Amino acid sequence: MTMLENPSIKYKSFGQINLPDRQWPTRMIENAPRWLSTDLRDGNQSIIDPMDAVKKRRFFDQLIEIGVKEIEVGFPSAGATEFDFISGLVKSGAIPDDVTVQVLTQSREDLIRTSFESLEGARSAIVHLYNAVSPAWRDIVFRMSKDEVREIAVAGAKIMREEAAKRPETDWHFQYSPETFSTAELDFSIEVCAAVMEVLAPTPDRPIILNLPATVEAATPNIYADQIEYFCRHLPNRESAVISLHTHNDRGTGVAAAELGLMAGADRVEGCLFGNGERTGNCCLVTMALNLYTQGINPNLDFSDIDRVIETVEYCNDLPVHQRHPYGGELVYTAFSGSHQDAIKKGFEANSAQNDQQWRVPYLPIDPADLGRDYEAVIRVNSQSGKGGFAWVLEQDQGLKLPKKMQADFSKHVQHMADRLGRELNASDIWEAFQEAYHVQTPDKHFQLVTYEESRAADGTRLFAGTIAVAGSEQSVSGRGNGLISSVVSTLEENFNLDLKVLDYTEHALGSGRDARAAAYLMCQSGDRIIWGCGIDEDIATASVRAVLSAANSAA
Repeated sequence: MTMLENPSIKYKSFGQINLPDRQWPTRMIENAPRWLSTDLRDGNQSIIDPMDAVKKRRFFDQLIEIGVKEIEVGFPSAGATEFDFISGLVKSGAIPDDVTVQVLTQSREDLIRTSFESLEGARSAIVHLYNAVSPAWRDIVFRMSKDEVREIAVAGAKIMREEAAKRPETDWHFQYSPETFSTAELDFSIEVCAAVMEVLAPTPDRPIILNLPATVEAATPNIYADQIEYFCRHLPNRESAVISLHTHNDRGTGVAAAELGLMAGADRVEGCLFGNGERTGNCCLVTMALNLYTQGINPNLDFSDIDRVIETVEYCNDLPVHQRHPYGGELVYTAFSGSHQDAIKKGFEANSAQNDQQWRVPYLPIDPADLGRDYEAVIRVNSQSGKGGFAWVLEQDQGLKLPKKMQADFSKHVQHMADRLGRELNASDIWEAFQEAYHVQTPDKHFQLVTYEESRAADGTRLFAGTIAVAGSEQSVSGRGNGLISSVVSTLEENFNLDLKVLDYTEHALGSGRDARAAAYLMCQSGDRIIWGCGIDEDIATASVRAVLSAANSAA
């Protein structure tokens, strides 16, 4: 049978839950959940070379820095490396008072006891117990009945209660996961969790954490949300339980499933920074937290220096954060497309002009500055870019605000350079193309200003007198006009038989204060050609003269 012949025979479809009056679709997430990072446990066990103690400590400190208050620090019964790291955190005093560490254990007596030993002396800690409950595990792995599987969980809970009682100096909290919850019978998952609660006797003031994992993501996120809402409705003593979510990303919707699970009544989310985890990964805490942030909700996690977080994660996991990863990827705030660049440029200009506190920039769902990214990398230029893109780069790099019609003229030069080089153009490339196109601050100009004086004649006209180097040879020239620009144009016409007709002129300051300069732009007609000039100088009048000569160089 080929892949497309009859998949329904091979794969079971996880259909809708019987919940005709489901409430979650009408709800909104209004507050951040409790977060738990499992980077040091689930994330660590999924990388080719697990972290050593140095890397784990660096990752732990990074989690503390961004504000994670619950951290699953490892699987202490897995071996000496894990045990020693966890006990070392406790004994060294590295755990802040407002942070609670968590360890994971299967429901086996020796493993549970080892887990409690690793946390000896901790101020506060969570012990996370789990066993699989789904039919595939009962039938294939355990070969046990439902009663036998439920008894595994109950027996583990009794040992947890016993071990905690031996260590009253620690504020113990208990977590139970019916592993493979997403592919198990809902009523059986509730039955097992209720049996564990009977043993541990949680109260509203000291609730148990019930973690409901999509150990393997096997259905659409709405199905998971139905499972969570059904569970919350039918769990006895619901007010004494914190409902936690641990989604995986096998179908690519781990974040969406967690978001809908919160709408369905959950209180807490487990995941990893940038979604590391087994197979396709866990729920990405960065994505989910910043999704909340873009809706005006404080996520209680600080990613204002996201590149520092990425540096830590990449170093510790020895895995790259993809260039297109939501929020953190190198290229996620970058536009190469001309139409995108134009819209973004206009959005920045509108925000700046209106001093708009609400973020409204097309194509950018979040202000890159909120994450420590600068605006210079937002628009980048290649052969797909339009005039808005390179104009933005030129403005950010050199402060030049080209008139729109000049942008169209310059775009031909940029496109030619991009096609010739066959790569992305950086700011220095674009500045070089501009200088060459308009003979700005280049030594090989045909007409080059040496010196000049301006005066006013008795009839009110302006007189231009100066020295211009023509092809390297200096000449004294003069001319008369209604203003400075017209007098320079007249000088070129009278002395060099150059035909220039000024059509438009704009100017603006470059910077501010004592070091400010000026830029002047000139649109001219020479015969049937439209020619642009640009002049830059500390003095606006001189910048205007240079703009005329810039146009003259193009005409010549």
